Amino acid sequence: MKIATWNINGVKARIDNLQAWLKESDPDIACLQEIKSVDDGFPRLEIEALGYHVETHGQKGFNGVAILSKRSPDEVNRGLPGDDEDEQARFIEAVFSVDGGSLRVASIYLPNGNPVDTPKYPYKLSWMERLEAFAAKRLALEEPLVLSGDYNVIPEPVDCHDPKVWEGDALFLPQTRAAFRKLENLGFTDAVRAVNDQPETYTFWDYQAGAWQKNNGIRIDHLMLSPEAADRLQSATVEKHVRGWERPSDHVPVAISLAI
Repeated sequence: MKIATWNINGVKARIDNLQAWLKESDPDIACLQEIKSVDDGFPRLEIEALGYHVETHGQKGFNGVAILSKRSPDEVNRGLPGDDEDEQARFIEAVFSVDGGSLRVASIYLPNGNPVDTPKYPYKLSWMERLEAFAAKRLALEEPLVLSGDYNVIPEPVDCHDPKVWEGDALFLPQTRAAFRKLENLGFTDAVRAVNDQPETYTFWDYQAGAWQKNNGIRIDHLMLSPEAADRLQSATVEKHVRGWERPSDHVPVAISLAI
């Protein structure tokens, strides 16, 4: 089974790219972030025409996540537990029946956190604490679980072109990276790094200053696997070429194959 994640950076602006990618990459489950659309405004018909079931958790103008799947989910949960006052659409989880049990897949758009001297950074850290608590409870189910999405976290210096550039950024601050390691230490596997230890493995290139042409990238889009999912991992691939398409997102898809 192929599961992919992609920060689309506006689904309406990039519907042609999304359709082309779905046809080319052919994921069984695709997790999208930053759809920047309310639920009713999502281009559902265009995606359903390609054979996908659509589940969204949208928000007008920014944020928003979605899960596209070739099979209908048995259960869908919207919103990360732990803060009833959090209205930002950043989390959706779907549960699928598979041979021998269930597969859980979440699409996550973790807060950016910048500027760090504003409430945005405490919100980011609080969100990561909530994600850790959620993940710990899900691990107790002992099911294949994939937490996929744009984490807005650069885990290690090797995951960015120039660490000095990112020293004061919310994506690379020690507190941010420590929070990410706490998630890993629960027992999750970073799918890409499980199969690829090469430098210059990036998933995001800014639109400014020729970052794509210079390969000044960062790796912030991750698929984190529970032990039951990691045991089934066959491959993990960054579909870098998509960044070179016309009117691209600043992120590219990341895909894994699981023996499910």
